[in-house]
Amino acid sequence: MADSDVFTIAGEEISSRLWLGSSMYPSPDIMVSAFASAQPGFVTMSLRRQTAGDLANNDYHERVNQWLSASQSRLLPNTAGCQSAKEAIQLAILARELFKTSWIKLEVIGDEYSLQPNVFELVSAARELSSQGFHVLPYCTDDLVVCESLLHAGCPAIMPWGAPIGTGKGIINPYQLRTLRARLPDTTIIVDAGIGRPSQAMQAMEMGADGVLLNTAVAKAANPVTMAGAFAAAVDAGRTAYHAGFMTERDMASPSTPVAGMPFWHTAMRGGQPHE
Repeated sequence: MADSDVFTIAGEEISSRLWLGSSMYPSPDIMVSAFASAQPGFVTMSLRRQTAGDLANNDYHERVNQWLSASQSRLLPNTAGCQSAKEAIQLAILARELFKTSWIKLEVIGDEYSLQPNVFELVSAARELSSQGFHVLPYCTDDLVVCESLLHAGCPAIMPWGAPIGTGKGIINPYQLRTLRARLPDTTIIVDAGIGRPSQAMQAMEMGADGVLLNTAVAKAANPVTMAGAFAAAVDAGRTAYHAGFMTERDMASPSTPVAGMPFWHTAMRGGQPHE
C-alpha cells in the first residue's frame, strides 16, 4: 500500500495490520523468529492471573519483551480465561500495572466448548475499562448490535471472530462481515480468531477488514517462521486489493480480447468449424 495508508487506532499509529499471539510456539527462539518474519503491529500475551514473580521467570515472556524493545511492535495484554466482567476488569488493571500499557484485548468467554464471548459481560467490562482510560480492543461475535454496543461503550475498534478460536475454518459468515463493514464504515475492524490459512486472512482484508489477529495458524504450522511471513504478505495483498477495487462479477462470459477488426473466418468459427 501507499505510504498514505497509515493505520491508527485511538490516535496512535500501528505499524502493521497483522497481529500475532505469543502462545503455543515450539520454542521461544521460533516464536521471536516468527515475529521477525511477520513484523506484527501487536503481539498479544495472556496474563492468566500470574504474579509478577511468575512472569519474571517465564522465558517466553522475557523473549517477548526483548523483541518488543527492539521492534515497532506493541504489546497487547489480554484477559483470556475470564468468564465475568468483574474478573476481566481486575485482570486488565493488573496487566496495566505490570506491563505499563493502557492497551488491552478484552476477552470474556461465555461458553467453554465454542469459546464464544459472553457479550453481556463483555459490554459491561468494556464500558468500565474505557471509563478508566483503557484502549479496549474487544474479542466479540460478528453480531452488528453487539459491535455497536461495544463502540458506544467506548471501544476504539471491534474484533469480531472469523470462526471459533483455534478452528482454522476462516470466515464462516462472510455476509455478516460484509454487513459490519457496510454499516460501520468508519470503524476499525480486526478479524480475530479462526483464521487458519494466509488465503483466509487475505479474504478478510479483501472484504474490508482493517487487520487480522491470529495465533494458532502460525504457532502450530510445520514451519512457523515461514508461515508468519506468508500471512504478512497475504494481509498486505488483501489490503492493496481492497483499495484497488474489484471488477464486477458477471453471469455470462465476456471476451478479454475484442473481436473488432479480426478476419471474418475468426468471428465466424463455432466450435472449431466454420459457421455458414
